[in-house]
Amino acid sequence: MVVFGSFISLSGLLILLFRNAPLGGLSPAVAGWVMIPLGLVFAVLGILRNRRKRAQKGPGPVGNPIQRAKALPRLWKAWRGGKYPDLPRSQVLLWVVSLVYLVSPIDVLPEFLPVIGVTDDAGVLVWLLSSLSIASGSYLRWEKDHRDPSRGIESP
Repeated sequence: MVVFGSFISLSGLLILLFRNAPLGGLSPAVAGWVMIPLGLVFAVLGILRNRRKRAQKGPGPVGNPIQRAKALPRLWKAWRGGKYPDLPRSQVLLWVVSLVYLVSPIDVLPEFLPVIGVTDDAGVLVWLLSSLSIASGSYLRWEKDHRDPSRGIESP
């Protein structure tokens, strides 16, 4: 969320500096001045969320990006088989909705709007990839704690 907010603020600043033509009926000044504080709000919320998660001090996800990507099929299989209860159905539903949104031609911000037209897709993609990474890292932790010697990561 911090990266997404920073991207929105930077886009607003670039619009203010370099754009002269209207954006979807809005003047560049209005679009830029709306995007800068909006992005800053997202960034601050992301920072606060990260601090809260660190303060909880629970065991975090494990594994590098390659191990996490390899764990996704096992995560899906364990979740479908009812063996992995830590993944809520709502999370899987959000993943499906985000995939449908990414491939559908209908967008909240149309692509023909310069700079901001792709930000909604970029935000959804960043959220989807980070959410999948965190879920698969948590699954690797679960695998390790349940001592499945045939699969998973090795103990350090």
